[in-house]
Amino acid sequence: METDRTRYLIPLSLLLAVLVVGIGWIYREGRQTLPPQEVAADISRVLLPAEGITLPVRWGNLGAQLVTAGVIDADKFESLYRTRGGLTKEEKTLLTGEQNVPLKIDAENAPVILNLLWAFGLANKNSILTDGPMADPRYGGAQNFASTGGWTLSKGDTMTHYSAHPFITLTKEQQELVERVSKNIYRPCCGNATYFPDCNHGMAMLGLLELMAAQGADEAAMYRAALAVNSYWFPDQYRTIAAYLKERGTAWEEADQQALLGYDFSSGEGFQRVLAETKPVEKQGGGSCGV
Repeated sequence: METDRTRYLIPLSLLLAVLVVGIGWIYREGRQTLPPQEVAADISRVLLPAEGITLPVRWGNLGAQLVTAGVIDADKFESLYRTRGGLTKEEKTLLTGEQNVPLKIDAENAPVILNLLWAFGLANKNSILTDGPMADPRYGGAQNFASTGGWTLSKGDTMTHYSAHPFITLTKEQQELVERVSKNIYRPCCGNATYFPDCNHGMAMLGLLELMAAQGADEAAMYRAALAVNSYWFPDQYRTIAAYLKERGTAWEEADQQALLGYDFSSGEGFQRVLAETKPVEKQGGGSCGV
């Protein structure tokens, strides 16, 4: 018998893909007040350090490969960010150049990292996309999700790029690792694990896991990196989770990272339970399901 934790949920992204709009996370109003300002500030320093977090993965020239293949239209990409202050020199290098140092994520570049990994996860040839839940006929085709219908920065039809480009090819062991870990990593915008990447965050996380596996990362490193990027992509949610843990005497650094990424904390449903039992932190943003 299927349980709430193992069945795949009919994704909200079926509707989001039709709308093709970014919808920010909506907090349910709590009955309690915000935590003390100093507590919230301390949590932010731990989760979201101003200097960013260096990930054990190199991006190389994948951005340039994505542009050459048409997965990313560089003009569309740069035009999008021109309205948001423009790309930094480092971000332009990620898009069209070559970066051979470990990738760093911070509060400023998190949206760019999200979109680059989204494009890579969507386009890189992988059986999770062709044989996994995304291909389940009850959803009417892989084109009906926010992670596919919502990607509007490619040249031509997005689905011509879906699992179409062998940018990296995993060994049998690496593929098994990605499949195992992806089934344990959720995101607070919906109820599905990364193995069902129906929204942009899931597709981007899948891309990150594939890239890490190809570069020799182990399972523990994957969970550490996943929690770091999820925290930058969903800062309000993970600061609230950290406050929840703190109220119960557990420091963020001491918590089990795999558990924090699991259904009980990081799924949309799990986070709502956490939110109902703690004081929500002051909102910082993040969590949009659009480009």
